[in-house]
Amino acid sequence: MIVPADRSKKLDRPPVERLYGRRRGHALRPRQQRLIEETLPRARLTAGQAGDPRAAFRAPVREVWLEVGFGSGEHTAALVQAHPDIGLIAAEVFENGLVSLLGRYVAEGEEATGLPPPNLLLWPGDARALLRLLPTASIARLFLMFPDPWPKARHARRRFVHPALLGEVARALAPGAEWRIASDDPTYQAWISETFAAQSLFEVVTVEDARPAGWPPTRYEAKALREARRPRYWSLIRHA
Repeated sequence: MIVPADRSKKLDRPPVERLYGRRRGHALRPRQQRLIEETLPRARLTAGQAGDPRAAFRAPVREVWLEVGFGSGEHTAALVQAHPDIGLIAAEVFENGLVSLLGRYVAEGEEATGLPPPNLLLWPGDARALLRLLPTASIARLFLMFPDPWPKARHARRRFVHPALLGEVARALAPGAEWRIASDDPTYQAWISETFAAQSLFEVVTVEDARPAGWPPTRYEAKALREARRPRYWSLIRHA
């Protein structure tokens, strides 16, 4: 059981206004600090631009995808490289993850001038705040790769996959848009299955125990496999 019956009523309330625990791990080195202070402001999607996200990219894009919580950025970087005609908004609150991704594209000494590829924009904040700003049906694909499972029942309201958030996610996704989810946490895996079994906004197309073709690997997946945890992968489609 994921949530004891005597606590189930808590899930009727909206999720808390925070999905994350902390914004920074180890102290940032000088170069990393410059990436945050100098590069990030030029690479970010602003709240004002969120109302027309396709126009915010520095190059024409065919459609817009969103990744929620990109960790160290290897999945994001693979998507950006493989799909140059797609505009990817990558959301992450953890500063160490932001500098890891930015550092892939900006050479030492170019923090004040360098930029990531023109089809990538960063949202350095809670992705739920971004969802509320995005136009209806503006996102063609959503990625949630190995999110924090918040395994304790009292923290369940911090999970991105949450009954109270599905409507907002569905509003931002275009009809037929794909939502990809991966998790290695048994509690969260069961939670995902239970949550999507009790809704009608998304169709669960596939549930796999091996990473499907076309899904870039992540360091969190590799760590899970090393530690003998079994990831699971969901593909869902937004109903028309």
